[in-house]
Amino acid sequence: MMKIDVLTLFPEMFDGVFGSSILKKAAEKGAVDYNVVNFREYADNKHKTVDDYPYGGGAGMVLKPQPIFDAVQALSDGAAVKPKVILLCPQGERHTQRKAEELAGEEHLIFICGHYEGYDERIREHLVTDELSIGDFILTGGELGAMVVIDSVVRLLPEVLGNEESHRKDSFSTGLLEHPHYTRPADFRGLKVPDVLISGNHKLVEEWRTKESLRRTWERRPDLFEAIELEPVQRKCLEEIKKEGL
Repeated sequence: MMKIDVLTLFPEMFDGVFGSSILKKAAEKGAVDYNVVNFREYADNKHKTVDDYPYGGGAGMVLKPQPIFDAVQALSDGAAVKPKVILLCPQGERHTQRKAEELAGEEHLIFICGHYEGYDERIREHLVTDELSIGDFILTGGELGAMVVIDSVVRLLPEVLGNEESHRKDSFSTGLLEHPHYTRPADFRGLKVPDVLISGNHKLVEEWRTKESLRRTWERRPDLFEAIELEPVQRKCLEEIKKEGL
Protein backbone atom coordinates (compact mmCIF):
# COMPACT_ATOMS: atom_id res chain seq x y z
CA MET A 1 0.00 0.00 0.00
CA MET A 2 1.25 3.47 -0.86
CA LYS A 3 1.03 6.10 1.85
CA ILE A 4 0.38 9.70 0.79
CA ASP A 5 0.61 12.55 3.28
CA VAL A 6 -0.41 16.08 2.29
CA LEU A 7 0.71 19.12 4.27
CA THR A 8 -1.61 22.05 3.68
CA LEU A 9 -3.26 24.99 5.41
CA PHE A 10 -6.57 24.08 3.74
CA PRO A 11 -7.20 20.35 4.31
CA GLU A 12 -10.89 20.67 3.43
CA MET A 13 -9.90 21.23 -0.21
CA PHE A 14 -8.99 17.54 -0.49
CA ASP A 15 -12.27 16.10 0.83
CA GLY A 16 -14.02 15.95 -2.51
CA VAL A 17 -10.95 14.81 -4.45
CA PHE A 18 -9.99 11.92 -2.18
CA GLY A 19 -13.63 11.02 -1.58
CA SER A 20 -14.65 10.65 -5.21
CA SER A 21 -14.12 8.57 -8.33
CA ILE A 22 -10.89 6.61 -8.88
CA LEU A 23 -9.01 8.12 -5.94
CA LYS A 24 -11.76 7.01 -3.57
CA LYS A 25 -11.87 3.52 -5.10
CA ALA A 26 -8.09 3.24 -4.81
CA ALA A 27 -8.32 3.82 -1.06
CA GLU A 28 -11.22 1.38 -0.73
CA LYS A 29 -9.18 -1.27 -2.54
CA GLY A 30 -6.30 -0.75 -0.11
CA ALA A 31 -3.93 0.53 -2.79
CA VAL A 32 -3.34 3.85 -1.06
CA ASP A 33 -3.80 5.52 2.30
CA TYR A 34 -4.35 9.31 2.32
CA ASN A 35 -3.52 11.52 5.28
CA VAL A 36 -4.17 15.27 5.04
CA VAL A 37 -2.47 17.37 7.71
CA ASN A 38 -2.86 21.05 8.54
CA PHE A 39 0.76 21.97 9.23
CA ARG A 40 -0.42 24.94 11.28
CA GLU A 41 -0.85 22.36 14.06
CA TYR A 42 2.93 22.07 14.22
CA ALA A 43 3.62 25.78 14.72
CA ASP A 44 5.53 26.27 17.98
CA ASN A 45 4.20 29.75 18.83
CA LYS A 46 1.04 30.55 20.78
CA HIS A 47 -0.66 32.21 17.80
CA LYS A 48 0.04 29.24 15.49
CA THR A 49 1.49 31.49 12.80
CA VAL A 50 3.26 29.71 9.96
CA ASP A 51 4.49 32.69 7.94
CA ASP A 52 6.54 35.82 8.47
CA TYR A 53 7.91 38.84 6.62
CA PRO A 54 10.83 38.16 4.27
CA TYR A 55 14.33 39.25 5.27
CA GLY A 56 15.44 42.10 3.06
CA GLY A 57 11.89 43.38 2.61
CA GLY A 58 9.49 42.86 -0.25
CA ALA A 59 5.86 42.05 -0.85
CA GLY A 60 4.07 39.06 0.61
CA MET A 61 4.74 36.64 3.42
CA VAL A 62 7.07 33.63 3.50
CA LEU A 63 6.32 30.23 5.04
CA LYS A 64 8.51 29.57 8.08
CA PRO A 65 10.68 26.43 8.15
CA GLN A 66 9.84 25.21 11.65
CA PRO A 67 6.23 24.00 11.20
CA ILE A 68 7.01 22.21 7.95
CA PHE A 69 10.25 20.62 9.19
CA ASP A 70 8.49 19.36 12.31
CA ALA A 71 5.50 18.05 10.36
CA VAL A 72 7.65 16.13 7.91
CA GLN A 73 9.73 14.69 10.76
CA ALA A 74 6.60 13.53 12.58
CA LEU A 75 5.29 11.85 9.43
CA SER A 76 8.66 10.25 8.66
CA ASP A 77 9.54 8.93 12.13
CA GLY A 78 9.32 5.17 12.25
CA ALA A 79 8.82 4.81 8.52
CA ALA A 80 10.38 1.68 7.06
CA VAL A 81 11.30 3.55 3.89
CA LYS A 82 12.45 7.15 3.68
CA PRO A 83 9.61 9.10 2.01
CA LYS A 84 9.85 11.29 -1.04
CA VAL A 85 9.12 14.86 0.06
CA ILE A 86 7.55 16.75 -2.83
CA LEU A 87 7.29 20.52 -2.96
CA LEU A 88 4.71 22.01 -5.33
CA CYS A 89 6.44 25.02 -6.77
CA PRO A 90 6.39 26.99 -10.07
CA GLN A 91 10.20 26.78 -10.05
CA GLY A 92 10.13 22.98 -9.96
CA GLU A 93 10.60 20.29 -12.57
CA ARG A 94 7.67 20.07 -15.01
CA HIS A 95 5.51 17.12 -14.02
CA THR A 96 5.25 14.46 -16.71
CA GLN A 97 3.82 11.00 -17.21
CA ARG A 98 7.33 9.61 -16.79
CA LYS A 99 7.61 11.33 -13.40
CA ALA A 100 4.20 9.95 -12.39
CA GLU A 101 5.39 6.45 -13.28
CA GLU A 102 8.53 6.99 -11.21
CA LEU A 103 6.57 8.19 -8.17
CA ALA A 104 4.10 5.30 -8.51
CA GLY A 105 6.96 2.99 -7.57
CA GLU A 106 7.46 4.69 -4.19
CA GLU A 107 5.96 3.52 -0.89
CA HIS A 108 5.55 6.87 0.84
CA LEU A 109 5.02 10.35 -0.61
CA ILE A 110 4.73 13.60 1.36
CA PHE A 111 3.37 16.61 -0.52
CA ILE A 112 3.97 20.14 0.74
CA CYS A 113 1.40 22.70 -0.43
CA GLY A 114 2.46 26.28 0.16
CA HIS A 115 0.63 29.58 0.13
CA TYR A 116 1.62 33.22 0.31
CA GLU A 117 4.76 34.55 -1.39
CA GLY A 118 6.87 31.43 -1.08
CA TYR A 119 8.87 29.10 1.14
CA ASP A 120 11.87 29.71 3.35
CA GLU A 121 14.73 28.48 1.16
CA ARG A 122 15.93 26.07 3.86
CA ILE A 123 12.81 23.97 3.25
CA ARG A 124 13.79 23.60 -0.39
CA GLU A 125 17.46 22.96 0.26
CA HIS A 126 17.40 20.63 3.27
CA LEU A 127 14.01 18.92 3.41
CA VAL A 128 12.60 18.43 -0.06
CA THR A 129 13.61 15.59 -2.40
CA ASP A 130 11.57 16.70 -5.44
CA GLU A 131 10.18 20.02 -6.65
CA LEU A 132 7.31 19.76 -9.12
CA SER A 133 5.35 22.23 -11.23
CA ILE A 134 2.26 21.45 -13.30
CA GLY A 135 2.83 24.31 -15.72
CA ASP A 136 4.21 27.74 -16.39
CA PHE A 137 1.58 29.67 -14.45
CA ILE A 138 0.96 30.72 -10.87
CA LEU A 139 -1.79 29.38 -8.60
CA THR A 140 -2.90 30.72 -5.24
CA GLY A 141 -1.41 27.68 -3.54
CA GLY A 142 0.06 24.24 -4.07
CA GLU A 143 -3.12 22.30 -3.33
CA LEU A 144 -4.44 22.07 -6.89
CA GLY A 145 -1.02 21.08 -8.15
CA ALA A 146 -0.76 18.35 -5.52
CA MET A 147 -4.18 17.02 -6.51
CA VAL A 148 -3.10 16.80 -10.15
CA VAL A 149 0.13 14.97 -9.31
CA ILE A 150 -1.55 12.59 -6.86
CA ASP A 151 -4.25 11.71 -9.37
CA SER A 152 -1.65 10.98 -12.06
CA VAL A 153 0.26 8.71 -9.65
CA VAL A 154 -2.56 6.82 -7.91
CA ARG A 155 -4.22 5.72 -11.15
CA LEU A 156 -0.98 3.89 -12.00
CA LEU A 157 -0.98 1.76 -8.85
CA PRO A 158 -1.71 -1.96 -9.34
CA GLU A 159 -5.40 -2.88 -9.60
CA VAL A 160 -6.61 0.72 -9.30
CA LEU A 161 -7.89 0.84 -12.86
CA GLY A 162 -10.14 -1.97 -14.01
CA ASN A 163 -7.92 -2.69 -17.02
CA GLU A 164 -4.15 -2.48 -16.59
CA GLU A 165 -3.79 -1.72 -20.31
CA SER A 166 -5.75 1.50 -19.77
CA HIS A 167 -2.76 3.44 -18.51
CA ARG A 168 -0.06 1.60 -20.48
CA LYS A 169 -1.43 3.02 -23.72
CA ASP A 170 -2.25 6.49 -22.40
CA SER A 171 -0.89 9.56 -24.10
CA PHE A 172 2.74 10.07 -22.99
CA SER A 173 3.04 6.57 -21.47
CA THR A 174 4.28 5.33 -24.85
CA GLY A 175 6.05 8.60 -25.58
CA LEU A 176 3.36 9.46 -28.14
CA LEU A 177 -0.10 10.98 -28.01
CA GLU A 178 -2.90 8.45 -27.91
CA HIS A 179 -4.88 7.51 -31.00
CA PRO A 180 -8.52 8.66 -31.44
CA HIS A 181 -11.32 6.66 -29.79
CA TYR A 182 -14.85 5.91 -30.98
CA THR A 183 -17.86 4.13 -29.50
CA ARG A 184 -21.44 3.31 -30.55
CA PRO A 185 -23.33 4.25 -32.60
CA ALA A 186 -21.21 3.62 -35.69
CA ASP A 187 -23.15 6.35 -37.50
CA PHE A 188 -24.04 9.41 -35.42
CA ARG A 189 -25.89 12.09 -37.39
CA GLY A 190 -24.01 11.12 -40.50
CA LEU A 191 -20.64 11.14 -38.73
CA LYS A 192 -19.23 7.65 -39.15
CA VAL A 193 -16.65 5.59 -37.31
CA PRO A 194 -13.68 4.61 -39.52
CA ASP A 195 -14.49 1.33 -41.29
CA VAL A 196 -11.34 -0.39 -40.04
CA LEU A 197 -12.52 -0.17 -36.41
CA ILE A 198 -15.66 -2.17 -37.12
CA SER A 199 -13.99 -4.59 -39.53
CA GLY A 200 -13.20 -7.18 -36.89
CA ASN A 201 -9.63 -7.40 -38.19
CA HIS A 202 -7.50 -6.86 -35.08
CA LYS A 203 -4.25 -6.60 -37.02
CA LEU A 204 -5.60 -3.79 -39.18
CA VAL A 205 -7.06 -2.08 -36.12
CA GLU A 206 -3.66 -2.06 -34.37
CA GLU A 207 -1.98 -0.75 -37.52
CA TRP A 208 -4.57 2.05 -37.74
CA ARG A 209 -4.11 2.95 -34.09
CA THR A 210 -0.34 3.04 -34.45
CA LYS A 211 -0.51 5.29 -37.48
CA GLU A 212 -3.12 7.62 -35.96
CA SER A 213 -1.10 7.90 -32.75
CA LEU A 214 1.90 8.94 -34.83
CA ARG A 215 -0.22 11.32 -36.89
CA ARG A 216 -1.70 13.02 -33.85
CA THR A 217 1.72 13.40 -32.27
CA TRP A 218 3.21 14.80 -35.49
CA GLU A 219 0.39 17.31 -35.89
CA ARG A 220 0.10 18.42 -32.25
CA ARG A 221 3.35 17.66 -30.40
CA PRO A 222 6.19 17.00 -32.86
CA ASP A 223 8.64 17.88 -30.08
CA LEU A 224 7.88 14.52 -28.44
CA PHE A 225 9.73 12.69 -31.21
CA GLU A 226 12.99 14.16 -29.89
CA ALA A 227 12.74 12.04 -26.74
CA ILE A 228 11.81 8.65 -28.21
CA GLU A 229 13.32 6.13 -30.59
CA LEU A 230 10.79 4.86 -33.09
CA GLU A 231 10.66 1.26 -34.23
CA PRO A 232 11.20 0.61 -37.97
CA VAL A 233 7.46 0.14 -38.57
CA GLN A 234 6.70 3.40 -36.76
CA ARG A 235 9.32 5.27 -38.76
CA LYS A 236 7.81 4.00 -41.99
CA CYS A 237 4.32 5.09 -40.87
CA LEU A 238 5.60 8.52 -39.92
CA GLU A 239 7.20 9.00 -43.33
CA GLU A 240 3.86 8.11 -44.95
CA ILE A 241 2.11 10.64 -42.72
CA LYS A 242 4.56 13.38 -43.66
CA LYS A 243 4.06 12.65 -47.37
CA GLU A 244 0.28 12.72 -46.94
CA GLY A 245 0.62 16.20 -45.47
CA LEU A 246 2.49 17.60 -48.46
